[in-house]
Amino acid sequence: MKDTGQARLWAARVLIGLVAGWNLQCALVFLMRPAAFAPSFELSDVSGAAAVRGVGMLFVMWNIPYLVALWHPRRHRLSLLEAWGMQLAGLLGESGLLTTLPLEHTLLRVSIQRFIVFDAAGLLALTLAWWLTHRAGPALNA
Repeated sequence: MKDTGQARLWAARVLIGLVAGWNLQCALVFLMRPAAFAPSFELSDVSGAAAVRGVGMLFVMWNIPYLVALWHPRRHRLSLLEAWGMQLAGLLGESGLLTTLPLEHTLLRVSIQRFIVFDAAGLLALTLAWWLTHRAGPALNA
């Protein structure tokens, strides 16, 4: 029984780690190469790079509950649920945002659609991580 619980814990950690890694990778490229991504948001020049860099900083900030949950998803279940809620909020918000964008803004729409796919995949991974830790029961301590 303990081996199954440990396997579930590590599987949950892998899932959370994938989502956290995706978030941090996105943050890193936005922070290091903002000018490369500004045009996909219909932004340009110094102000566009600053806006993208700011989003990168937000990605780092938003990732804190993911990292706490990664440490021990069973003990830090609240952080896992916070990360799940943040992922859901992103998915719903971006989906709503997409409906407000005129069709002629193709590049911007494609950029938002990428975030929708990214957040949907992350939400699925975090849901599975929650299920794995929920199924592990209270004896899971490692």
